[in-house]
Amino acid sequence: MADKQGKAAGESEFAKRIDPNTENLTREQIQFIRRVELEQWRKKGQKLRGRNVITGLAIGAVVMGIYGYTFYSVSQERLMDEIDEEAKAAAKYRGPRTGAN
Repeated sequence: MADKQGKAAGESEFAKRIDPNTENLTREQIQFIRRVELEQWRKKGQKLRGRNVITGLAIGAVVMGIYGYTFYSVSQERLMDEIDEEAKAAAKYRGPRTGAN
């Protein structure tokens, strides 16, 4: 118990949270708080910008992949159209399939 009382009486709290709107602060203290907040935003902004670039490139790669695959699929459909035309031509040469022969 002596340690707890000694620390509480002898030392102040580290990085005590305050609300600048409710506490009376001097102009210098408010400017310091704003400066520190701006620096924190800049550091976080650089990390977020890097992540956003990576995410954008990944999304762009997926979109380009889908776009390329679509063109590839459409070019394959021409082959299927040719096969269908050949089947229709072969059906014409065989004649109608009726029981009248």
